[in-house]
Amino acid sequence: MKTVFAYAKPYKWFAGIAIALMLFELFVELIQPLIMAKIIDEGVMVKDVSTIYEWALILLVLTIVTFIAGVVNSYFSAHVAQSFAFDLRSALFAKIQSFTMATYIKYPTSALITRLTNDVGNVQQVLFMLLRIMLRAPLAIIGSFIMAFYVNAKLAAILLISAPLLAIFLFVMVTKGIQLFSKVQKSLDGVNRKLQENLQAIRLVKAYMRGEYETKRFAEIASNLKIDSMKAMRTMEYIQPILLFVMNVSMLGIIWFGASFVGAGDMKLGEAVAVINYTMRITMIFSMFVFIIILFARAKASAERMEEVLVVNEGVEYSGDNTHVINGDIGFHDVSFRYSETTPYVLQDVSFTVKAGEKLAILGATGSGKSTLLQLLLRFYEPTKGKITLANQDIATLDITALRQMIGYVPQQSILFSGSIEENILWGQEHASTDQAVAAAKQAQIHESITAFDDGYATVVGQKGVNLSGGQKQRLSIARALVRQAPILILDDSTSALDVKTEQALWQALEAQRATMFVVTQKIQTAKGADKIAVLEEGRLVALGTHDTLLQTNELYQQIAASQQEVAR
Repeated sequence: MKTVFAYAKPYKWFAGIAIALMLFELFVELIQPLIMAKIIDEGVMVKDVSTIYEWALILLVLTIVTFIAGVVNSYFSAHVAQSFAFDLRSALFAKIQSFTMATYIKYPTSALITRLTNDVGNVQQVLFMLLRIMLRAPLAIIGSFIMAFYVNAKLAAILLISAPLLAIFLFVMVTKGIQLFSKVQKSLDGVNRKLQENLQAIRLVKAYMRGEYETKRFAEIASNLKIDSMKAMRTMEYIQPILLFVMNVSMLGIIWFGASFVGAGDMKLGEAVAVINYTMRITMIFSMFVFIIILFARAKASAERMEEVLVVNEGVEYSGDNTHVINGDIGFHDVSFRYSETTPYVLQDVSFTVKAGEKLAILGATGSGKSTLLQLLLRFYEPTKGKITLANQDIATLDITALRQMIGYVPQQSILFSGSIEENILWGQEHASTDQAVAAAKQAQIHESITAFDDGYATVVGQKGVNLSGGQKQRLSIARALVRQAPILILDDSTSALDVKTEQALWQALEAQRATMFVVTQKIQTAKGADKIAVLEEGRLVALGTHDTLLQTNELYQQIAASQQEVAR
């Protein structure tokens, strides 16, 4: 929890004010029984009305001041908690952004979402309650014990019998609660994962009429969350009756012996009332411990989950030392790659060079390593063996920001963000103008489709581009890459939804780009226009050359070309 709550340090002065006000509230709470004892012994018992009025007025003033202190304490506590949550959530998001892809895929997306939402909310709530009542509760118990002994040590000694037993019991229950609520958070991850998966595949679910089936699967996962939550809450519910039973027995003992002491003249009635009052306060505070322990257990489990993310050092993107990145030839030198030591190689001994300004088409069957090759160039992953160079510099030594600023990337799956069409295009280049967005859209062959919408470039993109066709989404993704005006352009099978005429117009427009292009495609017609064609098979580069050369020398390429000619017929 230390790593997580370190984000509260910038607000230590506000927290200090809140704690000071809380301590003032506690001080008043602890002296109230003494004032009541004064009123009873020095006022009521001797019928001194002026003394009653005097102490009653003091008690009233203290109550009003305490009320004001509580309101101000709540303000500062809320400020600290909200600011802490903002900083923590921002730090988590930034940390996730710094992950390499190899680290990122270790965490299910749903688990990361839970950490940024529910887990942050849990620790935010406990920080607020810590400044408001959680810290005050144990201090009030300790203070009440001390004050009870100050008033009458003989009578207060009864409390020493129950206190150690309750302390041990609470420690055991907190430990158990942390384990149970950690399991609850993991079950919540599962619910979020299923929910996210189902909403993303809603079209498929409807098309296959699998709504009832998916509902049953969700109910099973949600049932696990319910069972884990009920088990955790049921365990926590044992706390209150046990605490109250022990404290009520102690209360009966104090009343019994207190009455005996007063009857024997060994203590004043006001003192007995004060000790009973302190015992009642201890009992009330102990009854709150159920709520406090649940909050603390949830927060502890959540903090540990967030700390897993915050303390990750391995698997964070290494920026590189060389910020002097220049355009030039791109070379793969005996590059091999696998995702982990227990998985087979996805690429093996791949070597080729693409000169600056050349266009390389990459063909191969599904799983041949085409997309992985591009991701290595983007440094999403580092090669297991070999190296990749840009202008004879190993890209592992280059500043990762400078490297990626030189690349326009269009992924295999078109990803659009919430906002307008113009905002989606300009997302590719932070400081680009509207005119540049329009120019990129024209180059991507999407301008006419955009202007056909009632709101043109201001048209709001539906969730994940639901109001756009597959071809429109692909062309918007291409426009987003083109607005960068980057010297390297990567298109990962990103023209698959385009018709022949539109695709030809796109490639003609890209001739003016003069960028080094890496184009993954399944279309021989697209590959024909490339300066070189790389053919991958089971992670190995089996052929490299022009269309005409490969038609004569490579059997796999010949088969691909022949199959597409048959389809064309």
